[in-house]
Amino acid sequence: MTYDISAIRSEFPALAAGVAHFDGPGGTQTPRAVIRAIGDALAQPLSNRGHETPGERNADAIVTGTRRAMADLLGAQPAGIVFGRSATQLTYDFSRTLAATWSPGDEVVVTRLDHDANIRPWLQAADRAGAVVRWADFDPATGELTVDDIRAVVSERTRLVAVTAASNLIGTRPAIAEICALAHDAGALTYVDGVHYAAHTLVDLERLGADFFVCSAYKFLGPHHGVLAARPELLETLRPDKLVPATDAVPERFELGTLPYEFLAGTRATVDFLAGLGRAAGPRRERLAAAFAALEGHERTLRDRIDKGLSQLDGVTVHSRAADRTPTVLLTFEGRDAADAYHVLAQRGVHAPAGSFYAVEASRRLGLGDRGGLRIGLAPYNDTEDVDRLLAGLSAYLAR
Repeated sequence: MTYDISAIRSEFPALAAGVAHFDGPGGTQTPRAVIRAIGDALAQPLSNRGHETPGERNADAIVTGTRRAMADLLGAQPAGIVFGRSATQLTYDFSRTLAATWSPGDEVVVTRLDHDANIRPWLQAADRAGAVVRWADFDPATGELTVDDIRAVVSERTRLVAVTAASNLIGTRPAIAEICALAHDAGALTYVDGVHYAAHTLVDLERLGADFFVCSAYKFLGPHHGVLAARPELLETLRPDKLVPATDAVPERFELGTLPYEFLAGTRATVDFLAGLGRAAGPRRERLAAAFAALEGHERTLRDRIDKGLSQLDGVTVHSRAADRTPTVLLTFEGRDAADAYHVLAQRGVHAPAGSFYAVEASRRLGLGDRGGLRIGLAPYNDTEDVDRLLAGLSAYLAR
């Protein structure tokens, strides 16, 4: 499958500024088709959802069309797609709803590898419910979080296992299907943070076995909002706080207030744009599979080029070491502050930010405190010229 990087880059107006973007894990640039879809939604009549007026019908078509698109992207059912302001907001909402079913002495598992958005909501919910928090550790030497690490803290009292599908800090992709199976054997539900994972790997909710899977459209070329996928029959068992006049239907009972229709229109366009990356034919899910296969091959080639270049630089420590990981690399520099490298690269038109990126527990476990390191993250529009500019900038920085 060919991956026409020149044609793909031409679809991103922001790239005309000349910056080499390695900040994809924090948010990607936006293709023209997505920008156009947002504008078109606002340019047409738009009202609260209904079936009588053009504005009502437009709003309803946007919501139902975007549910189908996200179901195709995540291997889920449209009736199990929930929209929210952000992945963090959705996790807080679901943590409160699930915690209402917990009793004192019940246990919740979180991991040191996760973004704080998949840790803190569960800690706070557990505290209010009187539940016990069990921490699963990862190996800082390898970056690996294994099934055995989860098994060590799961018991018959476990009610939920919250785990990342891919670390936004060091890229580690744990064996989620096996972890979910382990949790289910113990009678626990699983809440999987797929924000970083969904940007690089085609999600299959059924194969992963996740009860809840959350992601953010703006991490895979879309607008700023969150998406959660779950089985509709599971959502039917949950009773979230809601307004009296608001519908009790699933999935709408979890969506607070009026949805951002224009952003949902952008997300539907995003899924269609992603489906076109592989230039395949057929149903959208099949086109997405071909596209992600092509994307993974492209990103693997660039990651290998980065890894080879970094290996030739003295005084650089690479903390992304897991056998299965996304094209995301965390660096620190001997005797130097990673923030200085960030500033030097920015002056050269290369955007690779420094920090812990809300993965504060992982950063601390790596011995980096709250400062973290320099993060290099690839996105579908990166090319070899970007990589060479990055490596040249790092070489210049180290020579100072």
